[in-house]
Amino acid sequence: MTPRIQHYVDGSLTDLSDLGLESATAGQRVLVNNPATGATIGELQCADEQCVDHVVRRAAAAQKAWNAVGLGKRSAVFFQLSHILRTEADELAAIITEENGKTLPDARGEIARGLENVEFCAGLGHHLKGEIAHQVSTGIDVEQLKQPLGVVACITPFNFPAMVPLWMTTAAIAAGNAVVVKPSEQVPRSVLWIADAFTRAGLPDGIFSVIHGQKDTVESLIDHPLIKAVSFVGSTPVARSVYTRATGLGKRAQALGGAKNHMVVMPDADIDSAADAAVSAGFGAAGQRCMAVSVIVAVGECADELVEKIAERARNLTVGPGDSQKSDLGPLISAAAQARVRGYIDSVEGSDATLVVDGRTGEYPSEGYFVGPTLIDHVTPGMKVYDDEIFGPVLSVVRVPTFDDAVSLINANTYANGVAIFTRDGKTAREFKQEIEVGMVGINVPIPVPVGTFSFGGWKNSLFGDTHMYGPEAFHFYTRRKVVSTRWPQPDESQISLGFPTH
Repeated sequence: MTPRIQHYVDGSLTDLSDLGLESATAGQRVLVNNPATGATIGELQCADEQCVDHVVRRAAAAQKAWNAVGLGKRSAVFFQLSHILRTEADELAAIITEENGKTLPDARGEIARGLENVEFCAGLGHHLKGEIAHQVSTGIDVEQLKQPLGVVACITPFNFPAMVPLWMTTAAIAAGNAVVVKPSEQVPRSVLWIADAFTRAGLPDGIFSVIHGQKDTVESLIDHPLIKAVSFVGSTPVARSVYTRATGLGKRAQALGGAKNHMVVMPDADIDSAADAAVSAGFGAAGQRCMAVSVIVAVGECADELVEKIAERARNLTVGPGDSQKSDLGPLISAAAQARVRGYIDSVEGSDATLVVDGRTGEYPSEGYFVGPTLIDHVTPGMKVYDDEIFGPVLSVVRVPTFDDAVSLINANTYANGVAIFTRDGKTAREFKQEIEVGMVGINVPIPVPVGTFSFGGWKNSLFGDTHMYGPEAFHFYTRRKVVSTRWPQPDESQISLGFPTH
């Protein structure tokens, strides 16, 4: 019998039928598969509009009491959650690997990066401090408060089943909001584990809810009048749609989309270090990272040596199930993803590009959704493998003669999530970080994901909205400002003035 994957409502795992709603058995059912084997590991029921309404209203009722909890007690929840994540990380990593396919070390790394945000939010007493100005006019003081929005929707992707939920929910909850999370239906169990961990850490019931579903569930969640803000991570077309729908209803929204991240290698770079970085950043997690390097921009005469070294390393990688210690990279998330990535590799045949390492062939487990590391040289803009976000272990090499050509190439791209340059020259590095039009930049760092004390987000079609995720900007996104002007007049002072107030 296929295990039933439940929702998380009022602090416990719940079947929709337990909510007592007329439509509780009407939602579509979705099978969840292990991408390393293709075997079904669970079945979930999609929440319909009535179920979404029930959960959101329960969250709104709980949020009022949570907002009244003192900051010290709120902070204690995050310290305890940090302890749980540190001591039970292996349990969560095993769930991530089974439902997502990534290797266990990669899953543990994901948890560690999410943990950064938990510990950053433990300092919520500092992050929620307001401002005050005394005596702005005679006897008048002005203060600015940071207050929660209410209930926030968090729509999370398949590629980081734990990290992205921890990016979103921690700051939202720390600021006094309740959250309703709709994880990818392909990886529903990791966020259920996190919800339970929050409850065990002392978070009141109803503040962290999880509902499962697909497009209809997402739309019902965005449209609900009690949802005040929407956080989303996914592909660019869906990010644009979510942002447009939410803001059209007057809601606050941040929607992170896709990427086509370039890594520039200058002729003076350490080629071995650059090749190591290209392989790590291009093929880790089977290329299913929004910060994965997918294009190597080889400047000048370094290209031949660089391609040779990348190819040598790629051929030595082991592809297999994520729970095997021998595996360097695991499967893609689904059979559809596997077919899509293979199609991009197919498109190179007959073009001017050179297929140096072909990930369609190799000794991979036949029952899973595997594609091996793929390296394509002499790629140019206009080819599908360059223009599109592939989201697989496919690394393209574009050759350009000069540094200026590399900058122009990258700045012309419609995506602007992350970028890196490998060089030994400080002047080149400084010019690059000034001229490049990308939100996150690495200098001899291939995956420049900011630490938890900064904020994450790209430019152009990689981010819709003006607020980045986690870190200081998260507290800006999940709170609203209230300005209070206070004056205590003397009893005998006249109170009538028809003029506009001035200093």
